[in-house]
Amino acid sequence: MAIYDVTVPIRSGMPIYEGDPPVKIEAASSLASGDSANVSFLHFGAHTGTHVDAPAHFIEGAAKIDSLPLDVLIGPARVIHVPEDRTEIDSEFLSSGELEDVQRIIFRTRNSNFWNGEGFRKDFTHLLPEAAELLVNRGVKLVGIDYLSIEKFHSGHHRTHIALLSRAVVIVEGLNLSGVPAGDYELICLPLKIAEGAGDGAPARVVLRTLSDKL
Repeated sequence: MAIYDVTVPIRSGMPIYEGDPPVKIEAASSLASGDSANVSFLHFGAHTGTHVDAPAHFIEGAAKIDSLPLDVLIGPARVIHVPEDRTEIDSEFLSSGELEDVQRIIFRTRNSNFWNGEGFRKDFTHLLPEAAELLVNRGVKLVGIDYLSIEKFHSGHHRTHIALLSRAVVIVEGLNLSGVPAGDYELICLPLKIAEGAGDGAPARVVLRTLSDKL
């Protein structure tokens, strides 16, 4: 059984969505300084690197990250390769694929190549609102993509996010799917369980396992 870790490591200087807090990692205490233990101080936004969007990200009063159902975050998923020359995932592209009885869809696009750089790319491949509506109507419960947003940069309307989140469809962003073949897997996605009113999203460790006969 092959396991693919599709999580982007959190590090200083990594690509961050424009306007989000930068990553800052430093030592709060260290053995080298004579302290009794090494303890790191971490400072970054909830939507840093590989992360999950909760409905509260764009919908006031909606569900927060600590209430997302685990049976959606864990289960069979299909990785779909999007051609390198395609910058928009539209309804026509989805209609040509095999989406019957698929509840979790992960798009591998040209975006996975962007993680090798330091700066944020605004020209990332994204999901159009009409395609998001199609996925909702097909009964999809989770959608993942390999960059910091599933929606066009500065779309001005957030229709893709709202189409999914308003129907309780979980969004996983910031994946790195380099080297992951198209096909069916078991998805394991566990976002940090953040409470205290800050549950609009959370970084997550995400892995894909090739399916066994037990699934």
